[in-house]
Amino acid sequence: MTPSLIISTLGRRTGVAVLLAAVVVPVAPAAAQPTAARQHAVCGPHGELRQALRTLTDRHRITGAAVLVTDTAGASCGSWTETAGTADLSTRRPMNATDRLRAGSVTKTFTATVVLQLAAEHRIALDAPVDRYLPGLIRQNGYDGRRITVRQLLQHTSGLPDYLDAPEWEHPERIRYRHFEPRELVARALGLPRPHGEWHYATTNYLLAGLIIREVTGHSPEAEITRRVIRPLGLHDTYWPGDDTRIHGPHSRSYFTAEDGRLADGTAWNTTFGGVGGALVSTPADLTRFITALLGGRLLPSDQLADMRRTVAADPDRLWPGARYGLGLIASPLRCGGLWWGHAGTVPGGHRALTAVGPDGRSVAVTLNEIPATLQAEQDFLDTVQTAFCEERPSEGTEPTEGEHQ
Repeated sequence: MTPSLIISTLGRRTGVAVLLAAVVVPVAPAAAQPTAARQHAVCGPHGELRQALRTLTDRHRITGAAVLVTDTAGASCGSWTETAGTADLSTRRPMNATDRLRAGSVTKTFTATVVLQLAAEHRIALDAPVDRYLPGLIRQNGYDGRRITVRQLLQHTSGLPDYLDAPEWEHPERIRYRHFEPRELVARALGLPRPHGEWHYATTNYLLAGLIIREVTGHSPEAEITRRVIRPLGLHDTYWPGDDTRIHGPHSRSYFTAEDGRLADGTAWNTTFGGVGGALVSTPADLTRFITALLGGRLLPSDQLADMRRTVAADPDRLWPGARYGLGLIASPLRCGGLWWGHAGTVPGGHRALTAVGPDGRSVAVTLNEIPATLQAEQDFLDTVQTAFCEERPSEGTEPTEGEHQ
């Protein structure tokens, strides 16, 4: 399987030299959702963003791409969408920015949020060893849970390997309908060689974080995330699929290149392999509501949010040059200055999601239903994110064109 760039639930990628050197600047508090009046403000055509999406679908033959952009309250445009390509090849239904999709590793930010909520409640200590909560679980092949902290799990500095780097995941479509248990996957990871470097992206870390949530609360981590985050924020299109291979409700189909080189439908998939590191189904609007609430201080006390945003340099071979990683958050530099904060994820069936907030409070959610297949396509995907954040704000009085304004 072709490795993918954006930290996927497969956790592997090919390198691409993009983005500027990181410049750490504070992010303005995220704003509330724009009012109806602002949502219907007269806006410009967003031509640069539209062209960026068409580059993905026309030049790189990605099936469908969509972007939801939401400006802060008082901005002239409120929120708008741009789309290109096709949501469902069998019906030729156009891509849109309201369909559900598999959010992949964006799930990790939800999980990190609950761990930090429990830390605020003094039920988890971030600098305590994992062995305090999961005694004896990590004692194999030189890995020792007495020397790994909860913080290191969330930050991917634990030194643990990713079970998704095991040989059987070179062809994930062969096991797409299998059920997996978190402890089974952790055990698989512990049998792998130690990764190189101080920072190594591994979904293993987040399965362990989920096990800690279960141990501390007595409830499944999925139930705690639903109770503490999904339900309070009214994320009605966000849910855990469990063993159900379908996506319920309106959704885009997703596509991947099969072993025989054909484009195959990858929508039906058992995502228990990702668990609380990559299994959520959501929509761009729900992901935007979540990330703006999180960075706006609605889900965490200020101390825990500050912990979340303390970053280390990420391995550019696992993310991209300039990217930094906090506790379930990516910080990435913008060509127009400052950083976006958020997360991204890809699943092997083809869905990709990215949700983030920029330094002026603008939020961006990008979705694809097919993974870019080349380095240039990955570069152009990241350029699309840059454009969504940095495209010049349109002036008042310009008539709207094809872009959908909400």
